[in-house]
Amino acid sequence: MNQRYESAKQIYAKYGVDTEAAISKLSDIRISMHCWQADDVLGFENNGPLTGGIQTTGNYPGRATGPDQLFADLEKALSLIPGTHKINVHANYAIFEDGEFADRDALEPKHFQKWVDFAKKHGMGLDFNPTYFSHPKANGLTLSSPDEEIRKFWVRHGICCMKIAEYFANETGYPCVINFWTGDGFKDIPADRMGPRMRYAQSLDEILACGYDKTKVYPCVESKVFGIGVESYTVGSGEFALSYALSRGIVPLFDNGHYHPTEVVYDKLPAMLCFSEKLAMHITRPIRWDSDHVVNFDDDTREMMMEVVRCDALDRVFLATDYFDASINRVAALVIGMRSVQKALLYALLSPNAEMKALQDAGNTTKLMMLREEVKTLPFGDIWAEFCERNGACACSCWFKEIEEYEAEVLSKR
Repeated sequence: MNQRYESAKQIYAKYGVDTEAAISKLSDIRISMHCWQADDVLGFENNGPLTGGIQTTGNYPGRATGPDQLFADLEKALSLIPGTHKINVHANYAIFEDGEFADRDALEPKHFQKWVDFAKKHGMGLDFNPTYFSHPKANGLTLSSPDEEIRKFWVRHGICCMKIAEYFANETGYPCVINFWTGDGFKDIPADRMGPRMRYAQSLDEILACGYDKTKVYPCVESKVFGIGVESYTVGSGEFALSYALSRGIVPLFDNGHYHPTEVVYDKLPAMLCFSEKLAMHITRPIRWDSDHVVNFDDDTREMMMEVVRCDALDRVFLATDYFDASINRVAALVIGMRSVQKALLYALLSPNAEMKALQDAGNTTKLMMLREEVKTLPFGDIWAEFCERNGACACSCWFKEIEEYEAEVLSKR
């Protein structure tokens, strides 16, 4: 242990905080790192555009254009992130070989064998997402479509994905979180707001009825407030997704970019933990709207992780990153976002939460405010450095030198 850590450890101890316990807890937390930052959410199916209410901006050189490049980029990112985590995969990242192709409603576990191989190589789990965008049959409504042929196609896709999720869990030994999100909605004011939602619920019911091991597969439903081309109405609104998840006994998923600008997810988490055994999060950084900027160690991220820790819910909340920025080095974006979430978790674990709660219950709000402000200047960075060192990663900006070398030797040559 270095002298700076020992000094910081003693300072935190004066506030009743055990830095060793904080480091130990953080070392056990697996965050699900999204694969789609590395290639701008395009996947491996075809060379078509990104459609369905999603948009990636920027044209920074070096985008991964196939499985080998994507795996190499993910591997480089993981080498610079402390600890062992999970990879979050979308269905449009199926890998076809020898000229084979399967449409979304015919995907099989074998099309994701290389993802399993990659996960096993790194001792990681896998999470999964059906892909209800960037497809000819996703130009309008999908699971909520009044066209029964279209709706059934997407139901079959969901069932395929449930089977793949269970395959992931069986092969890796880690539970698989499977998240259902669609961009279904209308650009202008709809004449029928209820009908699409009833069809969406019916579709989800049919998917969940496929049968799955509830100890290994955790289905989630993610809401959204609006998107590009669906500015007036989204079928999977916050109220719909939350009500559906709770009524079906599955997991509500909160993406902190999917709410109105004045809403904050960190206030929703403790409210939901009163009623739901499990929650899931897609952590992003919205600016003005769901813009999916790279996660930073900012106030919102700290407050979200603070609530997870304060509620003693580290084993109840599935954490995953979700953003896509094509204007900067994509591998660096993965590293920055993941490390930012880890920093926020460590910050929360290093807070004197028990004392703060006691002050609140005693009505001593003056001392509570003082303590909240004082801990902001404690030597957090020294504890972060110790955590990184123990988990095989560089604590300071020196990790970025590897990114620059990787860009010069690999990314710039693509």
